[in-house]
Amino acid sequence: MSAVDETTETAAESVEELGARARAFIRANLRPLGRGGHRDFARSVVPDDEEIASVTRAREIQRMLWDHDLAGVCVPREYGGLGLTPAHQQALNEELAGYEFPYHLQTPTMSPCMAVLLDFGTHEQKLRHVPAILKGEEIWIQFLSEPSGGSDVAGALTTAVRDGDEWILNGSKVWSTGAWWSDWALCLARTNWDVPKHRGLTVFMFPIDQAEIEIQRIEMLNGNKEFCQEFMTDLRVPDTDRIGEVDQGWTVGIGWMFHERMAMAHNEPVITWPPVGGHGIYGAGLLVDAARQAARLDDPLARDLIGRGYTTALVGDPLQRRLGEGIAGGHLSDQAASIGRLYGWEVMKAMLTIPFELAGATGAAWDDDDGALYGTGHAYMVRQAIAIAGGTIEMARNVISERVLGMPREQSFDREVPFRDVPRGPTS
Repeated sequence: MSAVDETTETAAESVEELGARARAFIRANLRPLGRGGHRDFARSVVPDDEEIASVTRAREIQRMLWDHDLAGVCVPREYGGLGLTPAHQQALNEELAGYEFPYHLQTPTMSPCMAVLLDFGTHEQKLRHVPAILKGEEIWIQFLSEPSGGSDVAGALTTAVRDGDEWILNGSKVWSTGAWWSDWALCLARTNWDVPKHRGLTVFMFPIDQAEIEIQRIEMLNGNKEFCQEFMTDLRVPDTDRIGEVDQGWTVGIGWMFHERMAMAHNEPVITWPPVGGHGIYGAGLLVDAARQAARLDDPLARDLIGRGYTTALVGDPLQRRLGEGIAGGHLSDQAASIGRLYGWEVMKAMLTIPFELAGATGAAWDDDDGALYGTGHAYMVRQAIAIAGGTIEMARNVISERVLGMPREQSFDREVPFRDVPRGPTS
């Protein structure tokens, strides 16, 4: 039993104590990073061997967090976590500002995948996988979107047919970021075609490194190949790896979407991620650096852009905290997570657009000497992907209007129609 386990049997570790312990660990073990040190798919492309090395380092950091009793701060203790509060996780996150962290293991591994497993998995499934995730031994991916479905994940065509104690899966999933270096998948499949689409779905989990799964990488506009498409052909999954009840996958799916929105808003208590707002990963310091590189620090227009970007990010921090506390305390519907998703997009949009506007001609053509302006054109063009990934911002607006504000629901013509009778285009 660890020191933390021994003390928490009598008294939970305070937020201040965990923060001090995290600070000491981080300063002694993790590398400091400059502004922009945390890469994302909109900003840069690296060779595959460097990407694998980065993933390996993320696993190492996650293991160090585990070894120092800092992994799974809000995860129940029986599954390897500390069983503490979101405030404790926030203390760890704040201490990580400016330092490396296990970037590749947060989304979608910790959330939505591990969060879904904690909500809907069996005790045996949790014991098998949650500690392995917290140790950095398993990286998970979500097999959710499909080529024919767009944002309508309930329209899944990937099929799962029962064969004794196993299920046979056939179909394709797409836009799975990092599937080529991941270990396990969480997959939504159709198990019943004779009921309306939301009532015939089931969720499964399975290891990815199997001959029956083919992974093809998708090259984006900036050369990035993180997105993948997967093809499953007669993939056998034991029934013990089914999550939730048969044909009740949309119940799991609702929780899945909730955690995905919380993760996209960086407001998910099971995620270890430095602050994203005014002083975080995408803080205003990046905008100042871009203006300085462009020799525009004294330009009133540039200063106005920096001010707008800083304000947008700064307001996001207390908004996300208020949403998280309100949902956790039951004062807000869990559908309010879409507010965080939508505002998270506004922050990211500002942080990817303003440097491009400051760059001038360098935004169209750059070289290695352009520092903070390097790649701003790519980031600007690819930014729209962030408005799609994790559920589109249009979906977030619909959820806010219909389920938070109570406005009339958008008309649907397939709500009570057996899914096999729903018209589909030739690509389906």
